[in-house]
Amino acid sequence: MPRSLPPIALRSLLELESDLSAQINQVAIPYNHGVHVKHRLMGYHDFFVQRLHPGERVLDIGCGTGAVAYDMAARAGAVVMGIDLEAEHIATARRLFSHPNLRFVQGNVLTALPDIPFDTLVISNILEHIEQRVTFLKTVQAQLQPHRWLVRVPMYDRDWLVPLRQELGLFHFSDRTHFTEYTQASFAAEMQAAELTITHLQINWGEIWAEVQRQ
Repeated sequence: MPRSLPPIALRSLLELESDLSAQINQVAIPYNHGVHVKHRLMGYHDFFVQRLHPGERVLDIGCGTGAVAYDMAARAGAVVMGIDLEAEHIATARRLFSHPNLRFVQGNVLTALPDIPFDTLVISNILEHIEQRVTFLKTVQAQLQPHRWLVRVPMYDRDWLVPLRQELGLFHFSDRTHFTEYTQASFAAEMQAAELTITHLQINWGEIWAEVQRQ
């Protein structure tokens, strides 16, 4: 039998892995000309693009630097507004992406929206960054009255290293700004609490991709 690895050594290796992963993510953006290479390699824009139709009014909440919003406008023919809290993100989005059906707004989705209707709300890898998620979902649903949401969130049970990190007392989410990461059951429970019904759910690349609508 091999000798057991002391917990302190395992902790050190896992901390080193986290640091290395963060650096890889940093250089993956300039490597792919300003958009993280995962957008291309995962092909995850297709989930959103294929569920939209021409002329559909879409709000991309937490649009970041605009790559998903652009594809929804350019490939699906949707009329898209991207909104993000970070002025730097919006400046980059406006520099990288331009389309007649696309515009970007800097601000808080709860306070900065014009009084216009949206058919679909997109929230891609954003929900996990919000502490009061159920309140947020209920508030935005009541304010904007969309027909549906398209949601993408990371999974807790994506990899055996996640519970190992937790067992060793390490931060175990994939990003230090995450308040949660999901199992399929916890995602369903949160949507139920927000009075939203899951009409489609799939799991790819260790993430949940779902279409939900008001109950």
